[in-house]
Amino acid sequence: MSTRSRIGIQFADQSILSVYCHSDGYPEFNGVTLVEHFNSHDAAAELIDGGSISLLWTNRAWDMTTLPTYGPRYFTSRGEEYTPPRLNSNLNEYLSEGEEYAYLFANGEWICYNTRSWDEKYLQQMEIPVAVTV
Repeated sequence: MSTRSRIGIQFADQSILSVYCHSDGYPEFNGVTLVEHFNSHDAAAELIDGGSISLLWTNRAWDMTTLPTYGPRYFTSRGEEYTPPRLNSNLNEYLSEGEEYAYLFANGEWICYNTRSWDEKYLQQMEIPVAVTV
């Protein structure tokens, strides 16, 4: 079972351009990955331009071979049709789609929202953990 998420970037007019991400959407993985590897407007925009994502950060190819670098695995990388980013006019519209978590790059930082409607913390901002390096 996957933890689905939506990853978006907010513009000055409050509209949000976003993509779907199928796996590992919880803050301890996708949240940390966004902060560590996509923590600028340009990096977030480039990530979103790729369309819908299966896995945000991996070095595994679809045939399970190891790739030389880590990065997102877009739906298109396994031969699926490009799924373009979605544009929402505001935050409420963005948060209403049903994924378990929604990430938003706004004002130079990532924000995580709990969009699990069955959870008592529904629509609350979640803290993105700081990665621990050993």
